[in-house]
Amino acid sequence: MDALATRVPTSFLRALWTIAYASSWRSLQVTPPLPAGDRQSGDRQYGPGTSDAEIKIGQTMPHSGPLSASSVIGKVQPAYFRMINDHGGVNGRKITLISYDDAATPSKTVEQVRRLIESDEVLFTFQTLGNASNIAVQKYLNDRKIPQLLVAGRATRFEDPINFPWTMGFAPNLRTEIRVYARFILGNYPNARIGLLYQNDESGRDYLTGLKEALGARAGELIVSDASGQFGRLPIRDLQGSADARDRRRRT
Repeated sequence: MDALATRVPTSFLRALWTIAYASSWRSLQVTPPLPAGDRQSGDRQYGPGTSDAEIKIGQTMPHSGPLSASSVIGKVQPAYFRMINDHGGVNGRKITLISYDDAATPSKTVEQVRRLIESDEVLFTFQTLGNASNIAVQKYLNDRKIPQLLVAGRATRFEDPINFPWTMGFAPNLRTEIRVYARFILGNYPNARIGLLYQNDESGRDYLTGLKEALGARAGELIVSDASGQFGRLPIRDLQGSADARDRRRRT
């Protein structure tokens, strides 16, 4: 592993450290005998997904469907882990990443994640893609104390250790991102007219909330229009219409 340090992105080195930590911590927990029907492990020394030779992890990706272009992530990561395995793995264990197709459909995500946990018995889920997909399985995984690591989604709820202690985000959440934009606008375009077009789901509402919080007392003045819609059918005309209506009200 040391020989890779100069060639591997820092973010992935952190990911590998997280995998090593999670596998060591979770596999060494002392647990009472499981009742019939609960998850079983063929190796009594370790918990599910871990053995002397392997760390088995899983994810879902939109390998098909409207977001299939993003599935390249789920193709590159197994190749990356194969390279890590060729260099000795993590603490001598090879990493096996199982990547199932959920077509960016939350109901399919639930089905495939249950398959990963209950049939494949992975140690944890790794970088499942999409806000809605991760939200759909977050409670299921947390209730079962299965780590939901490095979530490839940016809802604020993925950074909530009080309510979801088994979930770990990866990229900055959407509220954090839009606060950066808002600070830039306030510093460089203090009299700007802001229109926000956002997806009508938890991600979009995070964006709107973060923008208003960052603008503070000036939010009502600067945000002249906001409109929401479904993915692929965002109402651009509604955004312009809302801005025009607000202008008319201000002139009267």
